[in-house]
Amino acid sequence: MAPGEDGVFIQIEKLGWNSRRIRSKIAINSSLDTIWNVLTDYEKLADFIPGLAVSKLLDKKHNVARLYQVGQQNLPLGLKFNAKAILDSFEKDVEIFASGKRRNIEFKMTEGDFQFFDGKWSIEQVIKPRSEERDVSTGQEFETTLSYSVDFKPKLWLPIQLVEGRLYRDVQTNLSCIREEAQKMTMHT
Repeated sequence: MAPGEDGVFIQIEKLGWNSRRIRSKIAINSSLDTIWNVLTDYEKLADFIPGLAVSKLLDKKHNVARLYQVGQQNLPLGLKFNAKAILDSFEKDVEIFASGKRRNIEFKMTEGDFQFFDGKWSIEQVIKPRSEERDVSTGQEFETTLSYSVDFKPKLWLPIQLVEGRLYRDVQTNLSCIREEAQKMTMHT
């Protein structure tokens, strides 16, 4: 993955005709728990993610959240493009390993404006080796990264090139906004 704007690493793969995979990653100066709280406060996501017009929690049972989301883009000539989806988000338990911990949210579109839109958020918090300089200003002894991957295929009437470019930019913006929100929460605690 090549670094892009704002320290977001992002890569696009062709899966097949008219389908793609976007994989991305960003470092965040916050704990796994803080980032998890930002991602799972579903109704507040639209407050700080610019391309997300609506994020509504429809139902939550145990570790499964059903969401209604509307992505919105401004197009030339004052037009707006909306993409609607109902997503099932599966909140996985924390995985503990020798050098840290990880927690995932897997999501799958059950209905919406794509043929498929399925992916995963992954937060990984790794303990920094003692030999490395620790961030004295925050007292952090760990490094946290947020990864996002999505496999998608638009409806036939929508050209993949248009959607791919939009999603590429959106993913960069979304990860930067989530980092900013998590770091803001970290500073207020």
